Amino acid sequence: MNYKNFRRWHIWLGWLIGVPLIIWTLSGLVMVLTPIEEIRGEHLRAKLPAVEAGLNPVPPAMEVRAVKKLSLEQQPAGPVWVIAYSDGGMRRADPKSGALLPMVAAAEANVLAAGYHEGAENITGVRRFEAEESPLDLRRARPSWQVSLDNGTRIYIDAESGGLLAIRTDRWRVFDFMWGLHIMDLETREDSSHPILIGFAALALISLLLAFIMQIWRQRRKGKS
Repeated sequence: MNYKNFRRWHIWLGWLIGVPLIIWTLSGLVMVLTPIEEIRGEHLRAKLPAVEAGLNPVPPAMEVRAVKKLSLEQQPAGPVWVIAYSDGGMRRADPKSGALLPMVAAAEANVLAAGYHEGAENITGVRRFEAEESPLDLRRARPSWQVSLDNGTRIYIDAESGGLLAIRTDRWRVFDFMWGLHIMDLETREDSSHPILIGFAALALISLLLAFIMQIWRQRRKGKS
């Protein structure tokens, strides 16, 4: 293969991978413009006090299910036992009596959201999601309450444990969309190893290798002349 053929292949590959290269560069630039801590909304999370050192909690009542983890956690209304079962389910229990607490209701979800989020007073709606229909911007297979604020922020509360699952802002959604573009998966935005992405990446690598070969070829031709 001569120099002209290399150049022809390089030009055609350049046209083919030009758009993906622009998408990768643009999406990467947008994603690094803002610190990831702000994207995750960590600056919006209220600082809850630590569990009182002198607390003598009563062991929680247990359902007939295998327990994976038991922890005493601080929530906006105070400390609670959080029981994580091996089947993926969770429950809360009162550390003063050990009695199991009911699942989180809509009214309590609003209270918890206001306690977890700095300035979450302007609540415009609350919606319940089952684990199998988890919203795209939560991306966790957990039953949840979505508490929406008037500024577009969404606060996700675990419907079983009462814990804070995530805080999603408009900035996070822009980041998430750009991530989907970056990995060329706008549907789930999780699959970073699929044929389209791998194929375009391989073509980009081939195009770069052809460019290096042509540059070396040109330098040698100049040296001979």
